[in-house]
Amino acid sequence: MDYSGDPGDALAPDDIDDLARRAQDGDRDALELLLAAVRPRVLNICRGVLPYSGDAEDACQEALLNVATKIASWGGRGRFTTWLHIVSVNSARTTYRRLKNLATPTDFEDGTHDRPDPRTTSVIAGTRLDLLEAMDTIEKDHPQYVEPLLLRDVYGLPYDEIAVLVDAPLGTVKAQIHHGRKLARPLLRGEP
Repeated sequence: MDYSGDPGDALAPDDIDDLARRAQDGDRDALELLLAAVRPRVLNICRGVLPYSGDAEDACQEALLNVATKIASWGGRGRFTTWLHIVSVNSARTTYRRLKNLATPTDFEDGTHDRPDPRTTSVIAGTRLDLLEAMDTIEKDHPQYVEPLLLRDVYGLPYDEIAVLVDAPLGTVKAQIHHGRKLARPLLRGEP
């Protein structure tokens, strides 16, 4: 297979899987080609969570670094692009949390209430803040529900593919999504 074309040219899913397998086996050229091929997809995923382009770029770079350093954790059972989706969403959520922490005044004890950085605050306001907050709340007590719920309800992956990705039986995945939805509904409505 010749992957020497323009990195902007979309590769077929089988070609991406092949590059990922070669990269897992230590082929540095394959890893470079893979990262170049998937970067537009990763950036689009990050933009879906963080519409401010600078923050989406940061999350994209973090995701690509995670792909390069953790490619061995892709099990090879499902499509590489599905695993990539999870890595990208997690990077975007990590970036969101970092921005949220930057935008929260932390010095209340001495009476000075520093104003949050308006750029950061406006960036957070441009995200799906309600959804990200709900996932963070659910993750505290029920972390097993978050990934399947995001994969199903945000990214529309089929249940069987999610089961492969999270390495759980299909029935367990369906139950996790059901319970996650029950927990998310009141949070998304703004109920305590």
